[in-house]
Amino acid sequence: MFSVVLKGEKPQDRTSIGKEAKMAALFGGIVALILGIIGIIIWWGYFVKALAAGIPILLILGGALATYLGIEEWKDKRSERKLEEEPETAELKEEVKSLKKEVEDLKKEE
Repeated sequence: MFSVVLKGEKPQDRTSIGKEAKMAALFGGIVALILGIIGIIIWWGYFVKALAAGIPILLILGGALATYLGIEEWKDKRSERKLEEEPETAELKEEVKSLKKEVEDLKKEE
């Protein structure tokens, strides 16, 4: 990270700013944790309903993802089979060489 220092100003001590920010983050995290635990205890019924409402959504999204991945895998296997059915390039090169040789031999005969 870059900082701009104007003429006549002293650069700030970054270690003190870092410690304050870390302490604030730690304090904020502890407060959020405590409030979350209290909230779950107080609104347990709503929490369970929210979980129950979220399960079908997760199943729908998970099923859609699994279907998409299955279709993609099926397409990959199908294209792989097509590649296996095609003749190898080495075989084709050999055939081209033999045909070129035949053409040269026919030209020599004429």
